[in-house]
Amino acid sequence: MGYEEWAPPAALRGAAVCLWRSTIPQDRPERAPILPDGCVDLIWESGRGAFLAGPDTRPVPDRTPGGRTLVGVRLRPGAGGTLLGVPLEPLRNLRPDLTDLRPAAAAGLPGDLPPAEALRRLVRLTGVLSEERPPDPALLEAARLLRDPRLRVPDLGEHLGIGDRQLRRRFSAAVGYGPKTLQRVFRFRRFLSLLGEGNAAELAARLGYTDQAHLTRESVEFAGLPPAALARRLTTP
Repeated sequence: MGYEEWAPPAALRGAAVCLWRSTIPQDRPERAPILPDGCVDLIWESGRGAFLAGPDTRPVPDRTPGGRTLVGVRLRPGAGGTLLGVPLEPLRNLRPDLTDLRPAAAAGLPGDLPPAEALRRLVRLTGVLSEERPPDPALLEAARLLRDPRLRVPDLGEHLGIGDRQLRRRFSAAVGYGPKTLQRVFRFRRFLSLLGEGNAAELAARLGYTDQAHLTRESVEFAGLPPAALARRLTTP
């Protein structure tokens, strides 16, 4: 399997993290589940067409058939629901076809396109959507602040000048879940990036978990495995 990603065009950098392409071999090996990252992706799959991935709060099985090519635009945390014009909370942990969300847009992304053309159309669509419904600057700033595990979530609204109830409502629609969950997802992704740089107890202390048991609970919730088993899965060729 080949996977590559690269920076989005300058015009999309306020809405997108990256562009990517993945090629699944015909004799498809067992693939690890997709783990939460705080983002949603607009994806085109050969033979299927366009669909949305995320927001995720648990490991989602990757059931892509062998021999397929996928291309995607990964949207920034806090940008997805606003840009797409649909609330994300009902789509949590699902992979809905774009036809069910934006039928007119999906019509231009049939599954028989060449992958390079499909990506070009996804990029163009993302640009059009971001002009129609620019990402909410307050939620983009909230996502930036929540990368700091020391931030107290009850203080987030004060930082942004938004009432707690309104903030949670906007988070639910644009992110798919609340700010505390996004902060936990970000911390879990930092844990994944540090696998192999210490044992679970050391990493738990380094990342601000209460203790090793706390890290283990988060790892099981977000990845389906405790830290040691997750490390073996992610490092085994």
